[in-house]
Amino acid sequence: MYLAFLQIPIKMKPTRTFDLLERYKALFPDKQDVFASKSDGKWIYQSTEDYYRIAHDFAYGLIILGFAPGDKIVTITNNRPEWNFVDMGMALAGVVHVPVYTSMNRDEYRYIIEHSDAKMVMVSDEKFYSKIRPITDEIINIRYLFTFDEVAKASCWTEVIQKGAGAEEEVRGKIEKLKQEIKPEDLASIIYTSGTTGTHKGVMLSHGNMVSNFIAAAEVFNLGAEDKFLSILPLCHVGGRFGNYQTQYSGTSIYYSESMATIAVNLREIKASGFDAVPRILEKIYDNVLAKGRSLKGFKKKMFFWAVDLGLKYKPFGEKSRFYYTKLKIADKLIFSKWREALGGNVKIVGCGGASLQPRLERVFWASGIKILNMYGLTETSPVITINRQEPPLCRLGSVGALIDGVEVKIADDGEILCKGNNVMLGYYKDEKLTRENIDTNGWFHTGDIGRMEDDRFLMITDRKKEIFKLSSGKFIAPQVIENRLKVSPFIDQMMVTGEHQKFAAAIIVPDIDYLKTVCRKKGTYEEGKPEELLQSKIVKEIFNNEISMLNRSFPDHEKVVKYRLVTDQWSPQTGELSASLKMKRSNIESKYRELLEEMF
Repeated sequence: MYLAFLQIPIKMKPTRTFDLLERYKALFPDKQDVFASKSDGKWIYQSTEDYYRIAHDFAYGLIILGFAPGDKIVTITNNRPEWNFVDMGMALAGVVHVPVYTSMNRDEYRYIIEHSDAKMVMVSDEKFYSKIRPITDEIINIRYLFTFDEVAKASCWTEVIQKGAGAEEEVRGKIEKLKQEIKPEDLASIIYTSGTTGTHKGVMLSHGNMVSNFIAAAEVFNLGAEDKFLSILPLCHVGGRFGNYQTQYSGTSIYYSESMATIAVNLREIKASGFDAVPRILEKIYDNVLAKGRSLKGFKKKMFFWAVDLGLKYKPFGEKSRFYYTKLKIADKLIFSKWREALGGNVKIVGCGGASLQPRLERVFWASGIKILNMYGLTETSPVITINRQEPPLCRLGSVGALIDGVEVKIADDGEILCKGNNVMLGYYKDEKLTRENIDTNGWFHTGDIGRMEDDRFLMITDRKKEIFKLSSGKFIAPQVIENRLKVSPFIDQMMVTGEHQKFAAAIIVPDIDYLKTVCRKKGTYEEGKPEELLQSKIVKEIFNNEISMLNRSFPDHEKVVKYRLVTDQWSPQTGELSASLKMKRSNIESKYRELLEEMF
């Protein structure tokens, strides 16, 4: 059966998202684990037959409920197979899917539901039903509110499925007709994004935008029908959705992670071939690995950190000496093989994007036998513009890779990255002015990022155009570059560099409290107490003064972090310092620590 995948008929190349259903039916008809998710501690599987049938029944149900092409439906849910069933069902019926994060507040939900002109909202469980019901009751346009879980007094999504399952031929015929009429350039989804600043913008993506992107990426990842992929990023996130589609295109089984806390456990359970991530996830995995290494004793600990140091110097494809790669084989046998075992023993590839990835993490993961495919793009570009390949000549660690098929890039005079291609959005929903501001008359999308091309092939990201700031001396600061270098320190968990119009750059730093405690215990200076007390101790101040002083040596004078303050808060989307895709919200952080910043400046 799977041999058919090796020679794919042209007609099996999707042009609309829902074409994936026909592709599955033709190429992988007997697949039993298209999707899998945990319920009561057990993995529950959905087959090709389940996927095809339920998606179509949902589409029939929408027609029966009176939905027409162009209508909007909002989903607010955790990652689960049902997301795919309704996503494909909407696409079949020409209905526009508006997926939304589960980490937003009531005002944000109200704005998106109203602004999108949604007629239906679908939520995951009782918690969100209670949160969203008062909002939908006040919005005249909303006809239906459904839940995925069974919730008392709530309408369950299975009601739509049941209506569809009993649909008459006339309704089924309408869907078949729509399949023929829906074009690649038709609107398929609106994804609301605020990035790290501003009001939520509705990014309009067509079928063709997303399809061209995931086909190009599938050829890079090169997964197969026998592989298993752990889906971690939210499906409402353009990166999570992109990964979801490209793995389906390859016939790869998709298992949904229970939570961020269970990633390693889930990877071991299913022996995944790969997973998707943002840099913050890789940082936490790496920190956990280092924490275990620090707990070792004697020779084992020495060998562990010898291997880590070797990995941090890694270069692929014979770029280093034969002696280096001989040592790497020893490190792999003694240390790195155990890293892979901790992640299930089968992980070979990780798709990473959404923020700046520290080059040291990329190198050490590659050294350990896990290829991090760093990529670059935005929601507005569906999302991928460039991606690092697994092999030369289109792979260069430290870059965000080379262009994917069908995409052009040029660097503007001020360094801004401009993109043109079949991945560029249709525009911002109900905002022609903003669309014109971001897509010029020649069709170039202005990304807002600063970068350069190396060897006319590899894209290097310098910073966000809006995040670069100027000191009172007139010198410019690119904070991401400084932050990534300083986060090399094992004592620093998260940090933000700031100082616009000030005499110098300063930083708010979230230390790795657990590692600080370990170091202070060894020095005999730590007594159990509150984290705030630890950060005020003389030894911790000495540690950070030495760390910042040492790391500052690699910067020119105007880029050195002159002052800093340590805080105990853990930054997250829930507390407002990070976006839902784990990017820093700099304005929120500056507002939260205004007094500390004023004190430093």
